[in-house]
Amino acid sequence: MNPAIDPAYVAFEGDRRIGSGSLRDVARAAREALDRRQDASILVFEGGSSALVDLDLRGSVDDVLARIPPATTPAASEDTAIAAPRGPGRPKLGVVAREITLLPRHWDWLAQQKGGASVAIRRLVDEARRLNEDGDRIRLGQEAAYRFMSVMAGNRPHYEEAIRALFATDPRRFEKLIAEWPADIRDHAARLAERAFPREI
Repeated sequence: MNPAIDPAYVAFEGDRRIGSGSLRDVARAAREALDRRQDASILVFEGGSSALVDLDLRGSVDDVLARIPPATTPAASEDTAIAAPRGPGRPKLGVVAREITLLPRHWDWLAQQKGGASVAIRRLVDEARRLNEDGDRIRLGQEAAYRFMSVMAGNRPHYEEAIRALFATDPRRFEKLIAEWPADIRDHAARLAERAFPREI
């Protein structure tokens, strides 16, 4: 599965997945689950990293949604960037200015590169991203699957063996070990773990 199309957030009530999508979508699902059962155990995860999200679910659905700020969409950010004034002769690249610290020898080398320091650094970063793409994908997939599994499946059969299979990049063993888990937990763990396993050529 392409991680780019994973849901932004996922909500679970116990072993059951009750919602996915935007933060407002899962907040609504979580509040409605609490309306049905006040002692429901609700957990919300960020879809890509599996980081736990702390939502204030007090009050009505409208109360909960009112506390969630509207999302900033990529389109809105691009529109803002287009509208922002630019200096003369400066192309709109969508660049972000941040401070970096380097040793004098690094600055000396960068100053000698075609296009200057900024162009050279962007080129170096792009090359490093290209070379490390598979390794970064595997590492981030392992971390996301591990976070989710440690919260939702720590007491499940074969949990420790499944974690070992995850970090050993052994998809067949991983799938076999999690097969007896509750369906929603098993399926979400498997989806997260897909990024952790080398792609077949």
